Amino acid sequence: MIRTGLLALALSTTAVAAIAADQNTADPWLWLEEIEGNKALGWVKAENAEADALLLGSEGYEADRARARAILDDDRQIAMPGTVMGGQITNFWRDANNPRGIWRQSPLDAWLAGKPEWTTLIDVDALGKAEGKSWVWHGADCLAPDYRRCLVSLSPGGTDADVVREWDRTTKSFVEGGFTLPEAKSSVTWEDADTLLVATDFGEGSMTASGYPRIVKRWKRGTPLASAKTLVEGQADDVGMGVYGVMDGDNRWTLISRNKSFYTSDYYLPAAKGGAYVKAAIPDTADLRALLDGQAIIFLNKDFAGHGQGALISMPLAELAAGRKPAVTPVMTPTKAQAIEEVATSDHLLWVKALDDVEGKLFALRRDPATGEWSQQAVPVADNATVKIAGTVGARDLALVTAETMIAPPTLYAVDAAKGAKPKVVQSLPAAFDAAGMSVEKRFATSRDGTKIPYFLVRKAGATGPVPALVHAYGGFRAAQTPGYLTGQPYRAGPLGLFWVEDGNAYVLANIRGGGEYGPRWHDAALREKRQNSFDDLHAVAEDLVETGVSAKGKIAISGRSNGGVLVGAAMTQRPDLYGAVISGSPLKDMKRYNKLLAGASWVAEYGDPDNPDDWAFMSQYSPYQNIRKGITYPPIFLYLSTKDDRVHPGHARKFAARLKEYGNRVYYHEHLEGGHSVGADHAEDAVRAAMLHAFLKRELVDSE
Repeated sequence: MIRTGLLALALSTTAVAAIAADQNTADPWLWLEEIEGNKALGWVKAENAEADALLLGSEGYEADRARARAILDDDRQIAMPGTVMGGQITNFWRDANNPRGIWRQSPLDAWLAGKPEWTTLIDVDALGKAEGKSWVWHGADCLAPDYRRCLVSLSPGGTDADVVREWDRTTKSFVEGGFTLPEAKSSVTWEDADTLLVATDFGEGSMTASGYPRIVKRWKRGTPLASAKTLVEGQADDVGMGVYGVMDGDNRWTLISRNKSFYTSDYYLPAAKGGAYVKAAIPDTADLRALLDGQAIIFLNKDFAGHGQGALISMPLAELAAGRKPAVTPVMTPTKAQAIEEVATSDHLLWVKALDDVEGKLFALRRDPATGEWSQQAVPVADNATVKIAGTVGARDLALVTAETMIAPPTLYAVDAAKGAKPKVVQSLPAAFDAAGMSVEKRFATSRDGTKIPYFLVRKAGATGPVPALVHAYGGFRAAQTPGYLTGQPYRAGPLGLFWVEDGNAYVLANIRGGGEYGPRWHDAALREKRQNSFDDLHAVAEDLVETGVSAKGKIAISGRSNGGVLVGAAMTQRPDLYGAVISGSPLKDMKRYNKLLAGASWVAEYGDPDNPDDWAFMSQYSPYQNIRKGITYPPIFLYLSTKDDRVHPGHARKFAARLKEYGNRVYYHEHLEGGHSVGADHAEDAVRAAMLHAFLKRELVDSE
């Protein structure tokens, strides 16, 4: 959700002044919002040391850490496709020898045959060592059709902010005197070989209240950034501006999006080469997902022109670029049980990955050039699996698709929609554990208002009697949670789910409202004043585990990251009787101040505005930090985060931990100095986190029996 070394990430003068002004309020822990403040960092170091002392020496910790590192660094992992660049395909790879990773390329045919021939393009570890920077890879945008010149984005320590530098794929070097953007939360793409579209920090007044760029400019090669010409300008209360290039066959379009809120955007298309950009007649609640055959493929989050929310429609690009309101053509309308989740294109096909009761389905759609109508066909990949579109090979009309379950490792397929063609295995991950004694079930719990909530349960086959359970959920921002191989469950916790099930316990992935499991309506059902529905859904899943004998009250741990931090924070304060432990990563906790901290203002459309009394009336009922009460014993919590998180402010977790401890509750706290919002800049840190979380769960739910 919620996207060098040890240089201070200092608070702005305005933010420091705001904290100082609020010091007289009833919150005695406000000083912990000073991210790099000496007192705050001293508190962090003391808390880290306390958690380390409790967990790092516990039985099994070192074995878990070593095994997690081996799994994460396994060089048998799938070489996931990056960008197809003519006859080459790129990949970003991390392993034990390359902890920060290498960007590399292979001939496409060799890669498709499962025998890639890799050539290193950029070695991030070597680059960081040579430049004395703690670089984290943020990707590369290479200009079609020759893909020679690339815009490489590198983050210092893993923050959302990054540095952008021009790089030459033929010489494998940065371009001397080429395009360079200093560290900022930027959006940049090629308009042509000598021109960029740039949204970045241009100076005072150029950023939104959410901390993202407000202005898009055209920057010509050989001129200073200060001379770039403004194309589109947003408002200070927008979320921010974005620019990107999209291919339609051999044609490359540059687009501008003005993101007015998290869920409303205006799109701008070029009226003519090198000219102005025109606002397109696309509803601002819709998402422009792809371009194909001269058509804009648009996903509807709200009903529009007689087409229901959750559907795909198309509009002619030429008409949109001319500023006209074109005719609308239906592309795909999902069933009630389905949700369109991913859209991609090859030269002649539109590929759609949909969820069907949270199980992945793949479809290929084709436009009839004579009638303009779209037809679709289901393309079998794997039954009862999570399916994801990893990329396409345009000229060959292939979709690159992965399929996996909680106990079956991922397989990458090259999928041809031709009649009778079977998916071809490109690479399959070997089993990382023995799944013969495990079982996976899809179940449904009944929430407070009667809504059926799906969840996936994995445990030892034939298990009887209640066992400790770990439930992971998210419930926000239209982000569906789909079951993946246990070596990566829960998200950003490494193989914790695997360790937990091997211990004889139960792992659960809950598909609560607020996500996108059943399309926009599933999200709308937990938006703003309806947020309690997502908490009720989580309670319902936990209660179903108790009622069906899977687990017991006080033996259920809940896990959530980012927005999931609001979820588990509210859940533990509402039902301390139900849960026995809590894991909360990079979390939001203080919903009274979240809109004043880092990117928080961009999420007002999701949660509400706490400065509006009407909104605070419902937000105050669940805001985790404000709902901690004296005299109540809450389940022990493990909070993990990064000092360098420039999306969700570290103050949320710090203050929540401090308040809980102030009232006599058990808290385990671990704040990494690097890693950004994802926490952990490399696999070494990820392995430590997985082992610590496992030690925490055993200590609180197993050893305490």
